[in-house]
Amino acid sequence: MEKEGIAQSAISAFESTFNSLVSGNTGIIPEDTISPVPELVHADGITAQPDSNLLAETVVLKLNGGLGTGMGLDKAKSLLEVKNGDTFLDLTAKQVMCMRKEFGQNVKFMLMNSFSTSDDTLEFFRTKYPNLAAEEGLEMLQNKVPKLCAKTYEPAVCESDPSNEWCPPGHGDLYAALIGSGRLDALLEGGYKYMFVSNSDNLGATLDLKILTHFATTDASFMMECCERTENDKKGGHLAVRNSDKHLILRESAMCADEDEPAFQDITKHRFFNTNNLWIRLDKLKEIVDKFGGFIPLPMIMNSKTVDPKDDNSQKVVQLETAMGAAIECFDGASAIVVPRTRFAPVKKCNDLLLLRSDAYIITEDFRPVLNPACGGVAPIIDLDSKKYKLVGALEEATANGAPSLVDCKRLKIKGKVRLGRSTRFVGNVSITNTSDEAKYVCGKIEDKDLDISDEVGLGALKPTVVPSAPIDGQQPGTSGLRKKTKVFMSENYLNNFVQSVFDAVVAGGTNVSDGTLVVGGDGRYFNNEAIQTIIKMGVANGVKRFWIGENGLLSTPAVSATIRERGPVWQKAFGAFILTASHNPGGPDEDFGIKYNTQNGGPAPEYLMQATYANTKSIKSYKICNDFPDIDITKVGATYITAEDGSTSVVVEVIPSTQSHVNLLKTIFDFDAIKALLDRPDFTMVYDSMHGVNGPFAKSVFVDELGQDESVLTNHIPKDDFNGGHADPNLTYAKDLVKTMGLDRTGNKIDVEGPIPSFGAAADGDGDRNMILGTQFFVTPSDSLAVIVANADCIPFFKSQGGLKAVARSMPTSGAVDLVAKELNLDFFETPTGWKFFGNLMDSKAIFKGKDYTPFICGEESFGTGSDHVREKDGIWAVLAWLNILAANNPDPSKPLVTVEDIVKKHWQTYGRNYYCRWDFDVPDAAAANAMMDKMRANTESNTGRVVGSYTIATADDFRYVDPVDGSVAAKQGIRFLMSDGSRVIFRLSGTAGSGATIRMYIEQYETEKLDMPVAEALKELTRIALDLCDIKTFCGTETPTVIT
Repeated sequence: MEKEGIAQSAISAFESTFNSLVSGNTGIIPEDTISPVPELVHADGITAQPDSNLLAETVVLKLNGGLGTGMGLDKAKSLLEVKNGDTFLDLTAKQVMCMRKEFGQNVKFMLMNSFSTSDDTLEFFRTKYPNLAAEEGLEMLQNKVPKLCAKTYEPAVCESDPSNEWCPPGHGDLYAALIGSGRLDALLEGGYKYMFVSNSDNLGATLDLKILTHFATTDASFMMECCERTENDKKGGHLAVRNSDKHLILRESAMCADEDEPAFQDITKHRFFNTNNLWIRLDKLKEIVDKFGGFIPLPMIMNSKTVDPKDDNSQKVVQLETAMGAAIECFDGASAIVVPRTRFAPVKKCNDLLLLRSDAYIITEDFRPVLNPACGGVAPIIDLDSKKYKLVGALEEATANGAPSLVDCKRLKIKGKVRLGRSTRFVGNVSITNTSDEAKYVCGKIEDKDLDISDEVGLGALKPTVVPSAPIDGQQPGTSGLRKKTKVFMSENYLNNFVQSVFDAVVAGGTNVSDGTLVVGGDGRYFNNEAIQTIIKMGVANGVKRFWIGENGLLSTPAVSATIRERGPVWQKAFGAFILTASHNPGGPDEDFGIKYNTQNGGPAPEYLMQATYANTKSIKSYKICNDFPDIDITKVGATYITAEDGSTSVVVEVIPSTQSHVNLLKTIFDFDAIKALLDRPDFTMVYDSMHGVNGPFAKSVFVDELGQDESVLTNHIPKDDFNGGHADPNLTYAKDLVKTMGLDRTGNKIDVEGPIPSFGAAADGDGDRNMILGTQFFVTPSDSLAVIVANADCIPFFKSQGGLKAVARSMPTSGAVDLVAKELNLDFFETPTGWKFFGNLMDSKAIFKGKDYTPFICGEESFGTGSDHVREKDGIWAVLAWLNILAANNPDPSKPLVTVEDIVKKHWQTYGRNYYCRWDFDVPDAAAANAMMDKMRANTESNTGRVVGSYTIATADDFRYVDPVDGSVAAKQGIRFLMSDGSRVIFRLSGTAGSGATIRMYIEQYETEKLDMPVAEALKELTRIALDLCDIKTFCGTETPTVIT
């Protein structure tokens, strides 16, 4: 505990409970040692006039350390939705703001989070309630204690997840945390005298000025709020009087012997239970702490668990806990007060959650959930099948169509699996039984009935099947999703496991997949269509009600983003998408396949969601699929409706025109009339190579259907599941037919060709998000392409009509050409790691993160990716149209000679200088060797800094690290950089897009302002040799010959 930096107060408290354990103390309080509590003061009978002056001396603290693991949660329980879209924390925050408004002063508010809930909670407040998040002292962190082996009492071990070796020490840790954090002393120094404490899942516990005044005027040192026990409370703890010293004490269920259970549950004998709403005199607490040497000795509670809460077969452990209410026995002059049920509305089980979500509870104007007056002052008794509805996920499935009406219900007992909805109304005493293995639908008014629904019809084709599975190694997604060999994806459960893991992560993140639409499509590679059918069937089983599927299964990656963002109506808006692509990697049964998930902003899933997905793949035990759901004919545009046999729900799968949303968006961005005028010039010709990828239909829609060009301007525009045996990567090596047509070789040098050479050439990759731009015998590097588009952005209506660009960004390996433009045009500029998600954060800085608005925005990567904030992916056809719009703007008069691609680029060089630049790709089969090479360079960064190599001096050698200016996240190990004193750069990184082996990428760059027409290889000759020596790739990987040179 000392090694973990745990405070001495917490160590002392644990030592006290541990000593109690090993001494044989079980923590049991026998019935014959206690007596019932006599009559208590009732809050309704308080006559003292409320004194608002006490508020300046009062702090409100919410206990927020619980994960709700007993209900199947693995995040802060307080982030669970309670009612009308609000979580516990939403309602708590609104209560605080309402309280401050009501009392006219800034009553101090605090949270005690645990090590498990802190990050989620603080992120929630930063995002939704930034003013509260910014307050000094908002969080106090609960301590942690080791779980103990049930046999030896030694610290437990969990090799699969060492964090499972620790647990919170119960809410009795409040006192140790106040002491160890220094907050107790700070509060006393700040003039605070009274603290009101309650659980975050008890939304009825708000600061009551009348009760505060009573506490202060009675001069009690400690006061517990109690309620009178009902049948619903009989298994919970109760207040009692200890016979030996007549002190008030708290007896929890774990402190009761089996033989005393009847007396423990006798609500006529032990009438009062602890609501865990406590009032504490901070000065008296300080006296007790000092008396006992820095802690409060609370009674031990021993709970038997497993070290991994999700694995019943893991090591048996005991967790030592204490209850904060038990401190009542430590305070001389402690008291208790009976409060109305309106101050007690906790959620401990799914029974409580269902009741709270139903119409039996309403939310008041000050954001408290209170029993609906129509219930007559008595809450319905809910008894859900404890085996079927122990976990929140099961309740969510049962109430996917809404919570039932319980306002007129007295008692509801459910045995077996059911499905309920807003149309379900329970009246009086109702019992529902279902002995079948399928959840059956209960609808309409059910009044005073014992109903057996076992033989009722079910979901039919919409019935989900739970298929046992087990973790499969190697399912950690990279920056572009999960990519493997096609046959790996086709192996048993591989795709299913990953898809289920995504669904589980998405739902856990707060997305209701039953609302809105799931988009599915891909680049048409081998296994695309079969995977789509699997995803549809699994989506239905996981609650998805509406799908948009690209016609023929085809949707380019930017088109998916456009569909998510643009397609309506609003009530059908997409919540996310599965994209089936391995981008520019080869396709076919022996090649690569991939899958990625995009979220509702249209961009790739954020890091936290992919980490959650990966964690799920390592612990998955089953997946859900509707095996009887029919295959959808994805070759025909139209909707297929499938309705459950019991009529309870339906699913619609709509096959949509693949190009529609994207092309319609592009038409609003560019001046299509000006582009058409350019294309119609007799001295202008073009060719667009889609490399048999998904881009073909989009190119045809834009250039043939919209711009009226002959289909001959398109080549390789029919999608093939193996890209016609080619490598659909738009670069000088793989787009060899186009490169030859444009009069160049694979190094970008001019060659002799027969016949006329087109004025403009472009290529797309497999999923349509990359581009290559060529002029007549002239290659435009991706870095120069980005810089030229930024410099000429005002030629494009999308940017000009919004007042011009505000910001630009490039990936770290991309050349610094755009940096010079950004500086000249006074634009915000960002250098990010490789990965479009980093650009997406900048684009969404204002909309999602409430930060600075950087849009309109242009960004790009040296790997032939360029785009803007119109979507949240790079967009190949967007870049092609951007260039054509720029060419059109530079050629307004068709009678004058054509201003060419080469003319525009060379004019740019004359203005800004030239960044000579190239990238060498080494596809190596041994990923371990590639990593060893990178590790060696990483280890030598310090010794290489200042080193002279040839005619260059290495000013800095480092491993690029990025702190996101929008969300504060950190990306480390993003590439080895050698920054020369003259501004030249050598960079090495491992690509995350290879399906197997590894791709080492070596980048060489040198800036020139005078020698602008040198061959690239000649300009970079010395620096290239230096780069090869610095990495020593020949030793590690056996080659110095690149697979591709760009």
